[in-house]
Parts: sequence; structure tokens; C-alpha cells
Amino acid sequence: MATVILVRHGRTTANATGLLAGRTAGVELDETGRAQAGEAGLRLAAVPLAAVVSSPLERCRQTATAILAQQQASGVEEVLVEPELTECDYGEWQGRSLAELAKEPLWETVQTQPSAASFPGGESMAQMQARGVAAVRSHDAGIEQQHGRGAIWVAVSHGDVIKAILADALGMHLDVFQRIDVAPASVSVVRYGDPRPHVIGVNTLAGDLGWLRTAEPEPPPIGGGAGPGAS
Repeated sequence: MATVILVRHGRTTANATGLLAGRTAGVELDETGRAQAGEAGLRLAAVPLAAVVSSPLERCRQTATAILAQQQASGVEEVLVEPELTECDYGEWQGRSLAELAKEPLWETVQTQPSAASFPGGESMAQMQARGVAAVRSHDAGIEQQHGRGAIWVAVSHGDVIKAILADALGMHLDVFQRIDVAPASVSVVRYGDPRPHVIGVNTLAGDLGWLRTAEPEPPPIGGGAGPGAS
């Protein structure tokens, strides 16, 4: 089975000031975010990537470019933009402060029953999850078919989108996806396979990921297996 590395974009000025940027154009990485993106690229430098796929929004493309810049032998020359990995359409909530939004009646629904949350003038969280999961699974299947079962690739997206994808892989209902943390420039790792996905890591912020090159691509046996590098 192929391995997908889910990377959230680095920090932006909107993140730092508590604004819900949504799909607002021109929201880019700040100085901290650029450093975070570079660190993510460094962590992945030893991993030969089959593809780097990104949300179309600037902050994700900047993060994806930073990751690709540190690839030496992967052969990947450009970032592939995937519209279905874009940020949730927050509609009328977009551009407003989180402190202000926390006073809205819908806020509690978003926090406690997100499957029922639909943003005025935007999309529902269930729609966001459906398109994000479908996009990742589709790319994963295509990359495995083209590059083989050991292929590793990166998908750069947004916090809520990645949380929703991880919830699906973990078999969690969307209503509890807020239990998952996905920090800026964090790395999470999933392998889709038969009969179920395997979540290898969630919200990791440090450490060389070169071990993924030799990690056993088969599901672990009962008991959890011997771990990466075992013979």
C-alpha cells in the first residue's frame, strides 16, 4: 500500500491574530510559518516522494514548495494542485475573528456536533470531509498504481480538512473529530489498505521521517508487530 503524509500549512498572519481566513486570497505564511514549512521539508528530505499534492491556496502551495525544495532524489519537479483539498468554505464566517464567532449559536454545533454544522453561504463540514477523503483516496490509489505499493507522497492541506481525513481513517464519527489536534506544519501519516486504513502518526512536529523508507508496508499482525526496521 502507498503511504500518504498529510501536512498542514505553516502559520499565517491570520492564524497568529485569530482570524478565520477560510478561502480568502493572499493569505500567506508569516516568518514563523516559513520556518515551520522549511522544518517540515527538512524532516522529509530523506524520504523519496512520489508526488507532492497541495490545496490551491497560497499558504499550502508555499508549504508544499518548501517541502519539494529539499527533495534531492525524488524526481518530482512540481507541486500538483488539487482543488478538493482546499479549505472549508466557511461562507459568511470567513474573515471574522474567532473570538467573535465563538459567540454565534452555530459555534457550539461546530464544536460538539460538526456533522450537523453548515456554514451560512458556505458548505457543511460533512461536505468538506467527503471531498477531502475522496481526493486523498483517489490520489493514493493512482500513485500506488503508478509507483508501486511502497510509494510515499505528500498532501498539503488545512487543519479542519486534515482532521476530517484523519477521523475517517481512524473510523471516528465526524462529531468527535475536534478531539484531533493538527498544528501548523505538523505531519500525520496514513496508509490505506485492505481491509482498513492504518494511521501511522498524527500531529507530529519533530523528528527525521527517513524511517518511512524502510517501514513495512503491510498491516501489522495481531499484537502490533515489531515496528519499523525490524527484520
